[in-house]
Amino acid sequence: MVFSSVLFLFYFLPLTLILYFILPKRARNLALFVVSLLFYAWGEPIYILIMLFSTFFDYFNGLMIEKNEDDKGKQKFYLILSVVVNLLILGFFKYSDLFIMSVNSLFNLDIKLLNLALPIGISFYTFQTMSYSIDVYFKKAKAQKSIIDFGCYVAMFPQLIAGPIVRYHTISKELNKREETFDKTYDGISLFICGLSKKVLLANNIGILWDAIKVLPESEMSVLLYWLGIIAYAFQIYFDFSGYSDLAIGLGKIFGFTFPKNFNYPYISKSITEFWQRWHISLGTWFKEYLYIPLGGNRVKISKNILNLLIVWGATGLWHGASYNFIAWGLYYGLLLVIEKFVLKKYLEKLPSVFSHFYTLFFVIIGWVLFAFESLKDGILYLSGMFGRGVPFINSLGLYQLISYIPLLIILVISSTPAMKKIRFNKYVLAVLCILGFILSTAYIVDSTYNPFLYFRF
Repeated sequence: MVFSSVLFLFYFLPLTLILYFILPKRARNLALFVVSLLFYAWGEPIYILIMLFSTFFDYFNGLMIEKNEDDKGKQKFYLILSVVVNLLILGFFKYSDLFIMSVNSLFNLDIKLLNLALPIGISFYTFQTMSYSIDVYFKKAKAQKSIIDFGCYVAMFPQLIAGPIVRYHTISKELNKREETFDKTYDGISLFICGLSKKVLLANNIGILWDAIKVLPESEMSVLLYWLGIIAYAFQIYFDFSGYSDLAIGLGKIFGFTFPKNFNYPYISKSITEFWQRWHISLGTWFKEYLYIPLGGNRVKISKNILNLLIVWGATGLWHGASYNFIAWGLYYGLLLVIEKFVLKKYLEKLPSVFSHFYTLFFVIIGWVLFAFESLKDGILYLSGMFGRGVPFINSLGLYQLISYIPLLIILVISSTPAMKKIRFNKYVLAVLCILGFILSTAYIVDSTYNPFLYFRF
């Protein structure tokens, strides 16, 4: 069940809100836990058992870590147990076939692939349950005594499928006590509709262009089309994923929770470092807090710091998917960040903004090529086309597509910047805009069959 569907918008969500707000506060976490399980089971009833196992397993580990406060050996045992089991679960479902393919390739074997379906959201909720055990171990939060409250944290449907990744210590107090105020609900509804509009009206429409270009035969391609296609993908993935994050954060506000901000206009960045401070913020924060800093962070010598950065970014790429293109994508950014940190930083700071901005967008768009394709080979072939391999610079189809999409591209560029935030709307105008956005989005959903969520595959 996706948020941008008639089933969710007009049946599941209204019934959930009615149930939630008519219940006394002490029963609301139970209600959220139950409806979240129903939400997840709607698409994958079997895989709900994996999420439930992860929930009960780490609930137990958290209690054991806190109970053995005077025995560091036992505490460390339960922490390691939590991390290892969670990574094994994630690894089995997500990386088994990559491992088998690598073994087959190295040793010329023919082991059959498992072809396991990836449980939706597993990359997100395993990171959340691990963060709980780690937070309890390092005393950033107390162990949760209520399995219902902990289950609510793990399974909460707004951010279950594609984040943001909510670290336990940032939400532990709100699990026990939170306020659902009119202002918070109003802000939540506004943000939800904003996210829905970004996803449905912007991401879906520019996604049609990318889907059309990426399947064209080489004989119909041009350098212009190659660049237009990947720019379309860059906009699609931004508005798709940031739209989903806004939907999730908005729903969280309605239920009284404050989820972390996940995007902050990343395409206005003037360095790759800044880009990753603005893109998928919750994932970057998770890796920084639970991997980079434990490895030594910036407190080690340069050679070790470089290795740490490459480990973190290799892991970031692998987190996104079980294929070599994602590993290459992660290491690509790892190398760029290393070069920026130790070589380019002082030069970038002196560059005029327009040049540093162009530099950042150029390398980000190149990175999206590695990310967009399921195989590294296809990504490299597409990259070669962008730089003129065997195709004309411009052709009639490229000009036609560019001219056809100029109005949408202008809207996308403006919407990728904080320009609209500088316009002060009073609450009545904002309410009208929200209603209009919801009506247009709903009309699109009812009329269109094209409605993917790109990050569901992670």
